[in-house]
Amino acid sequence: MDLTSPHPYWSLKNGIPETYPSLDTDITTGIAVIGGGVTGALIAWHLAQAGFDVAVFDKRDIGTGSTSASTALLQYEIDEPLHTLVKKAGLKRARESYLACYQAIDDLEQIVKEEKLEVDFERKPSLQYASYRKDVHELEEEARNWACIGIDCEMLAPEELKDKFHIDAPGALYSEQGAQVDPYKLTYALLNKGYENLKVFDKTEIAAIRPEKKLVKLVTADEHTITARKLVIAAGYESQAYIPYKVVALHSTYAIISEANEEKEQWYKNALIWETKTPYLYMRTTADNRILIGGRDDDFQTPEKRDKILEKKAGQLKNDFNELMPGVPFKTDFRWAGTFGETTDSLPYIGCIPQLPNTFFALGFGGNGITFSLLGARIIRDQLQGKKNPYQETFEFKR
Repeated sequence: MDLTSPHPYWSLKNGIPETYPSLDTDITTGIAVIGGGVTGALIAWHLAQAGFDVAVFDKRDIGTGSTSASTALLQYEIDEPLHTLVKKAGLKRARESYLACYQAIDDLEQIVKEEKLEVDFERKPSLQYASYRKDVHELEEEARNWACIGIDCEMLAPEELKDKFHIDAPGALYSEQGAQVDPYKLTYALLNKGYENLKVFDKTEIAAIRPEKKLVKLVTADEHTITARKLVIAAGYESQAYIPYKVVALHSTYAIISEANEEKEQWYKNALIWETKTPYLYMRTTADNRILIGGRDDDFQTPEKRDKILEKKAGQLKNDFNELMPGVPFKTDFRWAGTFGETTDSLPYIGCIPQLPNTFFALGFGGNGITFSLLGARIIRDQLQGKKNPYQETFEFKR
């Protein structure tokens, strides 16, 4: 599947920072990871750092699947609000999900600092504004639920919202906990840390998975065999092909990015911004003073149909922004479309299924893909080390 339209921004901006070989022989490794995007990179880095022998395989160039189209807003807010997630997932799982995502932002920042990764990671506050007057009550209810688990936030009145963010809306929920990153840079930076026990192969398609009693054998499209003690599937929205029942619904999303602006602060603290309606408009800035806008989601049909309406969607997104912030200049420089997946409770699937022995899945579906991926990397690492991760049961398949 073509997960993105041609020319997504991050791969155009950064080019190919590193080249990797395709697999041209049979090999044996401790852990095989299918998927060379940001999820696979986070998993491989965590496992290599823990001392496992790891080999990563991707049928494309590294980072050129969904990662290259990600808008990379790092938020603890899940697409399903906490006060409604409680009804779907139960009080314990809902609260743990929010707290896990909250902590994941801090954990990623720590990795970036300790490893000295130049990936445009920046801490940003997060703002969700009410699309309609009736949504203010929902935001107030969400604020009360966050307070119950120790998450600080505040409601902003229309006057303050207009003054700080140039947004004319009936209210908003503001939090200091958020961040942004260049996901493409992050993927390459993690895979290029120089661990001798980490090998990367791109342009290597896995044609068959053959689990055995104590190991897993993978067969590539070129008929080479990979023998691994364990397998981790981090193939994003294409992972459904390995699961015998449906766990995700596919959608298309669209994004545009402006030319670089002279002003370094486009709105208050260049916060991450999104709204309450579904599908929602969302936006952020970039390290080179651009404005990135995403949204106008619709049901995925085919890559051809998705890409055919990209120009129309890009125009609608620009109009959406101009209506929301008429005083902020925006001239479109790049536009792209991508495919993303949504689960019924907006939570990821991390763990194992009985149909594939010796295999783990790290499926960070939804709008929190990178924070979910970090959680998946740590949960799977701990399980392989024989440790119980506090969030192991939170995101398991049995729910």
